[in-house]
Amino acid sequence: MFTVHRCGTVEFNGLSNKEQALNGKRIGIFGKGGSGKSSVTVLLAKALKKSGYDVSVLDADSTNVGLAQALGIEKPPAPLLDYFGGAVTYPMDDPMPLIGADLAIDDLPEAYYGRSPDGIQFFMAGKMGDKGPGARCDRPIAEIVRDFRPRYEGQQPVTLVDFRAGFEDSTRRSIVNLDWIVVVIDPTMAAVQMAINMQEMVNQIRVGGRVFFVLNRVQDALTERFLRVRLAEEGIEPLGVIPETPALSMAWLMGEPVIKTPAQEEAEWIIKQLETAVNHTTLSADKCDEHLESVAWADYGQNNPSSGAWQPRSGRNVAVAGKRPSPESYWY
Repeated sequence: MFTVHRCGTVEFNGLSNKEQALNGKRIGIFGKGGSGKSSVTVLLAKALKKSGYDVSVLDADSTNVGLAQALGIEKPPAPLLDYFGGAVTYPMDDPMPLIGADLAIDDLPEAYYGRSPDGIQFFMAGKMGDKGPGARCDRPIAEIVRDFRPRYEGQQPVTLVDFRAGFEDSTRRSIVNLDWIVVVIDPTMAAVQMAINMQEMVNQIRVGGRVFFVLNRVQDALTERFLRVRLAEEGIEPLGVIPETPALSMAWLMGEPVIKTPAQEEAEWIIKQLETAVNHTTLSADKCDEHLESVAWADYGQNNPSSGAWQPRSGRNVAVAGKRPSPESYWY
């Protein structure tokens, strides 16, 4: 049972839907190279933490670096690859579950995890760079990514898994152990096609698999509209739209933490949408429409010439379940 208090806020048996809805979920973040999937991972992790969740981030990208620093962790932890026995411990096609992968944080040596200033737990599956050529660590890393489930104080956190760019056969085995998939789509046709391919693949290998989509690095309303129309032809409706944000790019360039940016507000909106999805809740469209009619579009956001970036509107909670305002209201 649930009660709609206002458009965008739902209460379940006296508890807000943001309290427990996503606990224990493993959410994989996918995207092509350059789509900004790691930036989206950081933004979603911070949004989850702000919403009161215990949050873990698993860096599953064996080639990219910088995720720890973006979360505000000065020194990355040792790779879990070393904890579980090294690069060549497991046969290349071992179907058996990884022994000890479901473990309490208290049982894991501190060298193998980090904690951001805002309390996000960070783990690194492994990097190929320090192993040398021919190290054969792709398959063991895939085993860790597939099976690793951190927990602490008897609770399983929300775990975001930042995958390597693209999706290969090794990733298929990891997908079956994910609760949800978020595909990050930047303004390129290659990213749109990857989103289509990912949806088709999940439909083939999972029964009831859920795939969600996030537009990222969107420069203006025209770009958003074009992407939405193209994706709608494939039955895809994005959960949210993260604008091109120079502050994010600069943080990655400088190897510095991602601090509060206009994009963070949209990430918080996306988390609300995920909470609604996990509870299979249909909000009252009439209530949303009534509220939307009373809102002046100018209140949602404006172009900020001083930053050179488009600012997301405030009050994102008024548009839910496909009733979000038009693209123009977002950007202008």
